[in-house]
This record gives sequence, structure tokens and C-alpha cells, in this order.
Amino acid sequence: MRKEEAKVEERVVICIGDIHGYHTKLQNLWSNLQTHTNPSQFSTALIIFLGDYCDRGPDTKRVIDFLVSLPSIYPEQTHVFLAGNHDFAFAGFLGLLPNPPDGSGFRAGWREYAQSEEREGWYDGLGFENMHLQGRRWGGNIRVKFNSVKGIDYMGSIYDASPTFESYGVPHASSDLMKAVPDDHKKFLADLVWVHEEDNVAVETSEGLKHCKLIAVHGGLQQDKPVNEQLNVLKARDTSISKVECLSGRKTIWDMPEELKGTSTVVVSGHHGKLHIDGLRLIIDEGGGYKDKPVAAIILPSLKIVRDTDLNIAPVS
Repeated sequence: MRKEEAKVEERVVICIGDIHGYHTKLQNLWSNLQTHTNPSQFSTALIIFLGDYCDRGPDTKRVIDFLVSLPSIYPEQTHVFLAGNHDFAFAGFLGLLPNPPDGSGFRAGWREYAQSEEREGWYDGLGFENMHLQGRRWGGNIRVKFNSVKGIDYMGSIYDASPTFESYGVPHASSDLMKAVPDDHKKFLADLVWVHEEDNVAVETSEGLKHCKLIAVHGGLQQDKPVNEQLNVLKARDTSISKVECLSGRKTIWDMPEELKGTSTVVVSGHHGKLHIDGLRLIIDEGGGYKDKPVAAIILPSLKIVRDTDLNIAPVS
């Protein structure tokens, strides 16, 4: 009996993968998470959203409406909203990113990737003069229409941002978006964190229940840099960086950093368009923004995967 009581008392942590503008999927996933979780634990859970709320799907505006409403609807929950690379770029287009702390402005980043400007059709309309590189890429008109990696057409820009513009009632690449996005959405985007650390998170492992440190970051941590150095950069949200590898990299941030292997540290991410669990390295992005793939979440301690497509779930008593 005591063991059962101790298990019930562990705080539930739910990590929700990339949503990419799919409001109905998000609603269904949220409902399924409630069904899978003891009501008292759900009401006090730590909910970590792993980023990429916008683009690809049709309802970015409604997704962000849903997210900004959560703290008032579930006041006893704790909500963490990570920045994904798409959200970072969206914020950059809206002029919500602070200027680099060294006062250098954003143009140095343009020069670094200038060879891609023509192909990617960077935004050069109203307000572009002091816009972060990723904002210009996000709001641009990509010249190559077919994405050979994904096997589908681009949606407006290299970020597939056209559906986000349309969800706010403006055409793609229009500066009118800067006025169309409501203030509470702008605040949401401006306040997104690049990393979240949480101590004493319970995780069920093959060796039994472990209490771990959890690091949540949209893409992952690099293999070739000290972990603390990376965490300091992410906490600082240094906008002088043209391409934040931990938010937008691929192979360099897929694996658990060697430094953390063998430690009781969970690294959880979205971003990669995959569902991948390798020990304490968790990648929760089964949907990848595709219309026909699910939005997924993972519940800790149990490591249970829940999807928006789950049906006929018996309520948890």
C-alpha cells in the first residue's frame, strides 16, 4: 500500500510535441491527456510544450489562443512554453526579438548566409531593415517551390509560413501581419524560453523509478560543446546568433551529449519529426507538421505516449 501511495504522489510531467498550427489535433490531444491522467494529478501537472506552435497547419491563431488561455483555466498547473525554430522566426518577423546585447544589430547574420538569399527569397518589405535573419527567411517567398526532402511543396516560405499569415487573415509575406497579431499573442511569442530545467522529475526505467534532472529544449543539445556553456547561451536568449543550433539543428543535436550519458538526466525535445526514445533521450515529434500524422505527448513518470488520434480511452479513476 505504501509503495502504491508513493507512486501516486509523484508529480506528473507532460511534454507535448510540435503542434504546427493544428488546433483540432491539440484539442483532441489535451482531452486524451486528461483521460489518461488521474484528475488530481492532471490539475497540478507540469506541462512542457516543446515548441513549434505555428506554420504548416491551418490554425496557428487558434492554437495560440488555446495556449494563452491555459494558465487561467488551469491555475494549479505549471505551463512552460519553449521556443521552437518556427516560433523564433515568427517572433523575428514581428520585431519581437530584442536587439543583440553587443549592439551589433541583425545585419551581420544576413551576411553570414547571404548565399541563400536569392533562392529563399528573403522578405524585404516594410520593417525588414532591422529584422533577424530567421524572420526574413520566415516571411519570404521561396523561389524553389518543391521541398525535395519532404516530398511536398513549400507553403510560401522555407518555413511553410503561409498558413500562419492566413490564420490571421492576411496574405503571405504581408507586413499587415505585424498589426494583425494581437498583443497577447505577441507577448506569448516574446516570452518563449529557449530551455527549461527541472529537478527531481520521476521517470520509470528498467532499473526502477529514478529521480532525474530534466532538460527540455526544442531540438536538443550539441555533442561538441560543454553542456553548461550551451545552457548559459540558451538561458540568455542571445539574438546575435543567426541560427540557434539547439533549436534548429538536426544530426548535431539528435543524440544525448556524451557528457550526460550515464547520468540521471533526461533531455527531451521535439523538432525532428520523429518519435524516438533512447534511454533518457526523448524526442517527441511524431507529427512533424504533416496533416496525416498525429501530435504526440509523453507522460512522466510512466513514459506513456499519448496521441491526438487515440480513441475509446477509458477514463482514469
